[in-house]
Amino acid sequence: MPAPVEVVQSIYAAFQRGDVDTIMAALADDVAWESWSDNSAQVAGVPWLKGGVGRAAVADFFRVLGQMTIHEVQVLDFLASGRQVAVEFVIDVTTSTGARYRDEELHLWTLNAAGQVTRMRHYADTAKHIKAAGRTA
Repeated sequence: MPAPVEVVQSIYAAFQRGDVDTIMAALADDVAWESWSDNSAQVAGVPWLKGGVGRAAVADFFRVLGQMTIHEVQVLDFLASGRQVAVEFVIDVTTSTGARYRDEELHLWTLNAAGQVTRMRHYADTAKHIKAAGRTA
């Protein structure tokens, strides 16, 4: 079985190729996507940071993402423990409304013993995301 960092590295490689099926296959059926109890961007209704449980929530994320123009995703580092992997990256995006933002962010991935992703959390400058979505906090 691949180590958690290898699973997450394969997810980013698949993302770069536009291979959503490979990403979806790495997820547990009950994956908690953008799992937060209180996140200002979610409260404001930023569509690409919407939380949910299950693969349908992740499919919705990719549907929203497909309406955006991604100019750059530069992975800076992978930091791993036994069951979690943090990924530092820079992203430059234009939203479907034409707003553009650039941010240095983290994704925190949690995996189960079978090597499937059970949770993904996105750590970002939520003010940038709220503004880019045309929302207010």
